[in-house]
Amino acid sequence: MKPSFTSSLVISTYNWPEALSLVLKSVNNQKILPDEIIIADDGSSDETKDVIEMFKGKLKSPLIHVWHKDEGFRKSVILNKAIAIAKGDYIIQADGDCILHPLFVKDHLSLAEASVYLYGSRVNIQKHYLKTLFENKKIRFGVFSKGIKKRTRTIRIPLLSFLYKKSTKFSKKYRGCNTSFFRKDFIAVNGYNEDFKGWGREDSELALRLHNFGIKARRLRYKGILYHIYHNEKSKDRLEINNEIEQNTITNKVTWCKNGIESYLNEE
Repeated sequence: MKPSFTSSLVISTYNWPEALSLVLKSVNNQKILPDEIIIADDGSSDETKDVIEMFKGKLKSPLIHVWHKDEGFRKSVILNKAIAIAKGDYIIQADGDCILHPLFVKDHLSLAEASVYLYGSRVNIQKHYLKTLFENKKIRFGVFSKGIKKRTRTIRIPLLSFLYKKSTKFSKKYRGCNTSFFRKDFIAVNGYNEDFKGWGREDSELALRLHNFGIKARRLRYKGILYHIYHNEKSKDRLEINNEIEQNTITNKVTWCKNGIESYLNEE
């Protein structure tokens, strides 16, 4: 049963159409679909656009492509742009290298709650398995599947998920590739901080501001499962600067970032 509120699934991507194709295939396999799917594209080439166009005819929910010019890693910016145009009351966020369990969307919606954000973990698909993964276009995994690690995270037992309660504390287990929140809570803290350039801390800093604002966290365990496809690590040349931004949020209990989603909302 779908909830009374509407939802948007926002998937960030950058120049990996082969992976995005599997992700969208897994979206098409959801038991409950979101009301819309938005691809937040951080400057990919036309190959990614071609994949998205192909899936527009397959998915039962609207598929929207939000793109901007490639000027380096600007994930915060493209996610703000995507969520600014989102029509859903509730945002479910995943990455374009994460294959969704068939009940991923349903699980997030089932525990959605005002003034609470959800976060789940990820099962890792290993490097040696990538050739098989892409050749077979595999999107289904279980605890005994080949090519994965952290395999206990594939176990879905909904009753056990209720052992994990709401918390006022930020968890280091938080991952932006598996999270969800009410759009109004995201807007209340001005979304992602666009001062973040390059990889690192943009997701955790958002969660910290949500906590500072009074939003609680709830861990999705034994529900909300996804599978992260191995890739080489992104450059961490901006990590020290990004760490300083995050530390300022912690020290000064920042709730609002200066450069966030607000400017795109004013364009409406």
